[in-house]
Amino acid sequence: MSVLLEERFLSYLRVERGLSPNTLAAYRTDLAKLSGFARTCGKDLLSLQADDLATFLRVLHKRGLDPKSVARTLVAVRGLFRFLIQDGHLKLDPSSNLEAPKSWQSLPRFLASDEVARLLSAPDISTDLGLRDKAMLEVLYATGLRVSELVSLAAANLNLDLGFLTVFGKGGKERAVPLGVSAVEWTREYIAIRPRLLAQEKATAALFITEGGRALSRQALWRLMVSYGEKAGIGHITPHLLRHSFATHLLENGADLRSVQMMLGHSDISTTQIYTHITNERLREIYQKFHPRA
Repeated sequence: MSVLLEERFLSYLRVERGLSPNTLAAYRTDLAKLSGFARTCGKDLLSLQADDLATFLRVLHKRGLDPKSVARTLVAVRGLFRFLIQDGHLKLDPSSNLEAPKSWQSLPRFLASDEVARLLSAPDISTDLGLRDKAMLEVLYATGLRVSELVSLAAANLNLDLGFLTVFGKGGKERAVPLGVSAVEWTREYIAIRPRLLAQEKATAALFITEGGRALSRQALWRLMVSYGEKAGIGHITPHLLRHSFATHLLENGADLRSVQMMLGHSDISTTQIYTHITNERLREIYQKFHPRA
């Protein structure tokens, strides 16, 4: 019975809604998980209640399914039960008030201050490329730029005298981001040797370039970050990890959320609020560790 209902729902999605084969395949996979769960409970799809569905989502989460995948499964489940209502199989929708708990949202990982210090010290500044990498890491941590923003950053977008840079983020939106003293100093050092990396026939406006004058690619930046993370004894890291660290450290030291939102280039402050969850978790850990009656 459950298999028949699933197939009728998938047929409806294909014919009436015109969903793509890939989307239909994803729905089929999600519904197969739901049917398997129902069998373990000794039930079929029509006898599942709201509590059963909530347990189903928790089971997926405990199995290690990431929050986005759980949310996608929830969309499939809601769609199925709406269809069963419309098709006359059910009178009440057990999924109507079903929500994935906000606590399931994965908090971004960030580096501790001493880890940042070790990472920033990892490049060999006695070489031209090492000096480039030092400046690049300093700028990343000082500004919280996205990978794409950093590799497309032009030398003309810097104002080192006033200590800020201009960047074009998602949707081509322009924003100015402060550049700390350390990042300014190391960027000046790098700019002084940058002509040695340029090939005359391949001059580029990009600030950070390869030995040969080409703009540094996103993939190359990722590889460099992984290498320096291992060298610093931190483990596998990504450029986005410095962005998370930038935002978290600002909030931990008293920056207001709206300012951090502007510096990160988030169009919606709710995206920035994830970092307040991190700082709240840190405060809770500190309280439990040090308060005598925690």
